[in-house]
Parts: sequence; C-alpha cells; structure tokens
Amino acid sequence: MHALYESQGSNSLLRAKAQPRSSKDEFAEALDNRLKMRITAPPIDGKANQHLIKFLARQFKANKSQIELLAGDATREKR
Repeated sequence: MHALYESQGSNSLLRAKAQPRSSKDEFAEALDNRLKMRITAPPIDGKANQHLIKFLARQFKANKSQIELLAGDATREKR
C-alpha cells in the first residue's frame, strides 16, 4: 500500500488523480492512495498538465520550475 506522498531527500513525490474541466481548482478527496484534484483546464494539448503544475505551485508556494510530472502525461493518474 502506497501513501499519498513520500519524501525523497529534499523532494516530495505526490500521487494524484486529476479531474479536468472542473468548475474550480481545488483539492478533493483521497481515492485509491491518490489525492484527487479538480482543475478547470481541458485535457487538450497538455493544457490540463500545465494548469495542474501552476495550481500545485500556487498551493505549495513554489516556482513552477520546481514542480515536475514524473508520470501520467496522458492519463489522469499522475506522479
């Protein structure tokens, strides 16, 4: 069983499930060891991924360059 996130040195790995085309950007509930996040951007041409990175950067008070998708470019399940 995996946790929602894990620390890797000075980095953190978050397991997420993105729901694009939502009415607002927000964290939702934990589902199947993933944090569900609703985002307003559509899943077209990488816009949802870019928007998710921007949302996470705002929430964690980080630069967008500090947020990286390790897996899940073409699926809703992200790392």
